[in-house]
Amino acid sequence: MTHPKIPRPAALRATALAAAATLGVLAPSAAAAPQQGPAAQAGAKPTVVLVHGAFADASGWNATVTRLRCAGYPVVALANPLRGLDYDAAYIASQLKAVKGPKIVVGHSYGGAVITNAAAGVPDVRALVYIAAFIPDKDEALGALMEQHPDSTIPPLPRQTFSYTRPDSTTGTDVFLDPAKFRSAFAADVPAEEAALMAASQRPISVEAFGQPTKQAAWKNLPSWALVATQDQAIGASLERFMAKRAGARITEVRGSHAVMVSNPDAVSRIIKQADQGTR
Repeated sequence: MTHPKIPRPAALRATALAAAATLGVLAPSAAAAPQQGPAAQAGAKPTVVLVHGAFADASGWNATVTRLRCAGYPVVALANPLRGLDYDAAYIASQLKAVKGPKIVVGHSYGGAVITNAAAGVPDVRALVYIAAFIPDKDEALGALMEQHPDSTIPPLPRQTFSYTRPDSTTGTDVFLDPAKFRSAFAADVPAEEAALMAASQRPISVEAFGQPTKQAAWKNLPSWALVATQDQAIGASLERFMAKRAGARITEVRGSHAVMVSNPDAVSRIIKQADQGTR
């Protein structure tokens, strides 16, 4: 019986080297392989980071997210803690730093104040976009800002408060909107059934958020865009307009309620795309 010859170790090494050389021709090296991720390729779209405000949650951005994703944008809708401006800004800043590559940061309502603080000093933020939002200057508190710029055409917000006990046994106070009056104050142009769901799922905000002063004004160093909702019954169009002009933002006025990102997501996504194009 004839047994096949077993290749010697030297022959095996030669065969392996030849195979490796062949693979080197057929496959690119790891260094030459294209990087992964939204910011890896030149001309790639920036990540859009959405920050909601008080009496809302990240689901309010759903229709905007859908439109941006269809246009090829990576999108992240963050959960804003609503525990006070200092706390929220620090938390959102950490989240922004975790988003790699160029980004456009968008804030609605109180979320505008949060991104004004949080985006300062965060690498790769291309632009700020304010949607029916607060745009405070350094040392301004939101409560005082509203008192200094009253609008007699806007009725007082139907705020309700409740107290709770913190883990350290101190007492905290949260603010929410009367569900029965939520639609008229916050989402007048949103279908009644959808507005009722928003009212039922609203997230309260700490009363501290309205008294803490702004520590950073990122819009002083970053290009800004702003949507003024002309039917806003929460902040008011006149205050939104004043803050946007002061910030040097590119302003678009849209007929809409405070919840304009729910009632008119096309307009909101359009402005975000304008911010992208304007910073390329």
